Amino acid sequence: MNAGTGVISGAGFGIYVHWPFCESKCPYCDFNSHAAGRVDQAPWPSAYRSELDWAAQELSQSHAGLPTVTSIFFGGGTPSLMEPETVAGIMAAIRSTFPLDDDAEITLEANPSSAEAGRFRGYASAGVNRVSIGVQSLHDDALVSLGRAHGRDAALATITTARDIFPRYSFDLIYARPGQTISDWTAELTEAAALAGDHLSVYQLTIEPGTAFARNGVPAADEGTAVAMYQITQDILGDVGLPAYEVSSHAAPGMESRHNLTYWRGGAYLGIGPGAHGRLMTKDGWRAVHRIHGPARWLGAVEAKGHGTAKEFSLTTEERRDEVVMMGLRLFGGIEAGDFRAATGLSLMNAFSSDRLARLVDGGFLEMAPGTLKATPEGMLRLDSVIATLLAE
Repeated sequence: MNAGTGVISGAGFGIYVHWPFCESKCPYCDFNSHAAGRVDQAPWPSAYRSELDWAAQELSQSHAGLPTVTSIFFGGGTPSLMEPETVAGIMAAIRSTFPLDDDAEITLEANPSSAEAGRFRGYASAGVNRVSIGVQSLHDDALVSLGRAHGRDAALATITTARDIFPRYSFDLIYARPGQTISDWTAELTEAAALAGDHLSVYQLTIEPGTAFARNGVPAADEGTAVAMYQITQDILGDVGLPAYEVSSHAAPGMESRHNLTYWRGGAYLGIGPGAHGRLMTKDGWRAVHRIHGPARWLGAVEAKGHGTAKEFSLTTEERRDEVVMMGLRLFGGIEAGDFRAATGLSLMNAFSSDRLARLVDGGFLEMAPGTLKATPEGMLRLDSVIATLLAE
């Protein structure tokens, strides 16, 4: 197995913008997304601006100044259904409300079925400098079974368009699909690696409760097949200069997703839009913020009172520790002691039961290096159970 990249310091401060609408609901998706026809986008930029203003006012009361934004992520849903003018309006609101780093990473998720060159150029003009494309497969039959609205040709065309317009692009693939063989995945990933830029996201299909796949009894891949596909993924992408830096993410060194690293390193981030979540550091400690889930209810709340917050609450030191561990151990470089202290106020080496930590280290599932705690290759294959054991009461 090829080694992943090392620890990258600096968690940053991100803003996540949730666009909740899709052309159709994919049968494996458990995100806050809603199939909708034509959406009247006119009220949305001002609603996002109102929520930004509200959040900035709250943050300014608990900080000497507003944090500098190091990344922005337009997620969904299908953000590439947004008109470029909508994206431009939101970007203008962010720039006028928060200090924005000169080198900020600004990502927009796109589906091949809703992408076209003119729209992409409009996003670039609005400030987007990275796109993440939901390709999911390069095979037409697999795309049909996954409920995708695009085919192979549209996926390839969108990758080419993104490469021509944006400084950086990434696309997603799903493996361990029903009926997929190891040789099928090896061939598909080899082709994808030749199309990839500096980043590729590769997800194992999981059957989540509440999805159409779960209701219809679609089976997950057996463990042996899934493990073999995972290991092949590490080898193929490592060999082409895209080593894993997170369980499902591969990048050329230095080209990791900065926004996602903010999550995985326990950094602060603001979420705006229906169902968006945030983690904010205030003078009274860490706070979790959840926005109203439903688009119509969120929009109505923002228009009525300036924000669509469903709930906001303080996190205990233990809750914050658990969050940071669950996210940080996904990184191949592991949890860095300085990031951990900044995110929790705790010492990394003294935050857990010494007996449980010793058992996991002795069992070959965790490794303690100077200033870091990380999962071994064997630990990565059993990460959920490793984390559960480490954090058990």
